[in-house]
Amino acid sequence: MKYNVNDQPYNSNRYCLTATNGMVCSTSSLASSAGLEMLKKGGNAVDAAIATAAVLSVTEPTSNGIGGDAFAIVWMNQKMVGLNASGYTPKNINIKEIKDKGYHSMPEKGWIPVTIPGQPKAWAALIERFGKLSLKEVLQPAISYAENGYAISPTLAHLWDKYVSKNIDEYRKSSEFDEWIKTFTKNGEPYRFGEIVKLPNHGKTLRLIGESNSKAFYEGEIAKQIVKQCKRDGGYIEEDDLKDYDVEWVEPVSVNYHGYDIWEIPPNGQGLTALMTLNILKNFKFDKKDCTDTYHKQFEAMKMAFADAFDIITDPKNMKRDFHEYLSDDYGKIRAKEISENAELRNPVNPPKSGTVYLCTADKDGNMVSYIQSNYMEFGSGIVVEDYGIALQNRGSDFALEENHINALAPRKKTYHTIIPGFITKDNKAVCSFGVMGGYMQPQGHVQVVTNLIDFNLNPQMALDAPRWQWKEGNEFIVEPEFDKKIIEELIAKGHRVTVADNRYSFGRGQIILLADNGVYIGGTESRADSNIACY
Repeated sequence: MKYNVNDQPYNSNRYCLTATNGMVCSTSSLASSAGLEMLKKGGNAVDAAIATAAVLSVTEPTSNGIGGDAFAIVWMNQKMVGLNASGYTPKNINIKEIKDKGYHSMPEKGWIPVTIPGQPKAWAALIERFGKLSLKEVLQPAISYAENGYAISPTLAHLWDKYVSKNIDEYRKSSEFDEWIKTFTKNGEPYRFGEIVKLPNHGKTLRLIGESNSKAFYEGEIAKQIVKQCKRDGGYIEEDDLKDYDVEWVEPVSVNYHGYDIWEIPPNGQGLTALMTLNILKNFKFDKKDCTDTYHKQFEAMKMAFADAFDIITDPKNMKRDFHEYLSDDYGKIRAKEISENAELRNPVNPPKSGTVYLCTADKDGNMVSYIQSNYMEFGSGIVVEDYGIALQNRGSDFALEENHINALAPRKKTYHTIIPGFITKDNKAVCSFGVMGGYMQPQGHVQVVTNLIDFNLNPQMALDAPRWQWKEGNEFIVEPEFDKKIIEELIAKGHRVTVADNRYSFGRGQIILLADNGVYIGGTESRADSNIACY
């Protein structure tokens, strides 16, 4: 039979799934089934999350790998804990060093934008604090897929082709990318839908991480190879940059939106952007989703929040203002009053004084995890650690090379970070774990999912499936092809520059697990990706 697996001429409906014993939502059926396997073995939501995350590092290398960062919100035994496992820059990197190499802005590829990966230590820390199973055990499904192979799925095939085609000519010009070409291409050609991919070096590294509880990555043989290869190719990572790294347990922050508490990880993540937007929008009552006034107010609030976020968010130790001020009722009211009938360019304000792969899991005891990890752009930096199959992130590309910039490059500094897990509670009880991945689309996706659930009473699946919009810059927005044409015309009349995208790939990929009052889990999964819910 001949067919195009990415050709979808008909609209198809997905329905919510329900379960009572456990649920795992991710963009990979193999990853979700691995999480379910851990639940059935007696593991909890954290064990399931790490098993799922590890498989995703194998089965979605276009979005994440072992060499990236992670964030998590864990609801365990009726209490909430946050984890920030984002990495910092090497101790010997600085603006002068990079400018002396001829750069006027941070590059996106090579060793320069590589920050210390936090993901392996996140896996170990979460399992050590909350897990019922060992790290070695929860990594077994991922090791099996890496060593024995897996078949390429439709969306993965599309992205693999897109990113290889985009980068291969550049990567052939420098030997530092040889391992990437060897690992992720067939003699320079992308893997196609249905083909089998094996990543044996990736599997080897997962074994070492599991056996050492991640220490091999930061102090052992993996760390030595990272430093050796980095120095050979002109990078800055030293052994103590890796050895000194640790994750941070943090207290999630929230705003109350129309009766529900919406939770995000505090900076350096951009979850604050979603909360600031909701803090503005909570001053309005929205009776109808698909109307010009609703979208106009959402557009304007989103622009305001991004203006302020770009002005303040960076490594917490370098922030110049208390971000809690931006979550105050006064800030929300002031910004809400600034929204007029027409689109406006937005600048940051001083508040009153007073994007990746996302997954969520839940177990039979009511514990839930909202988890996200990423190599940032495409496959990451293009650097793969030789003999270990580790694709390293390029998160440092977001740093600025201007000394006075809030997010200026500096030694041992964390950058403005795009990946954000979300959570919803009401009256101190868990309601929903959710997330939407995709760079700077992430806080925009969070806002749209939250308003869909709370204001417009959409079920979890429809809250994800609803046509999305995305702010790009200035007054420029793109919307999905299904967006109402009349509303587009009316938004343009208000001064918004609205363009209809020709596909849905750039509008994020989300997952939701909602906990009903009777203890039943209700799951929604992303129709824009190869998503799957595993439950029992």
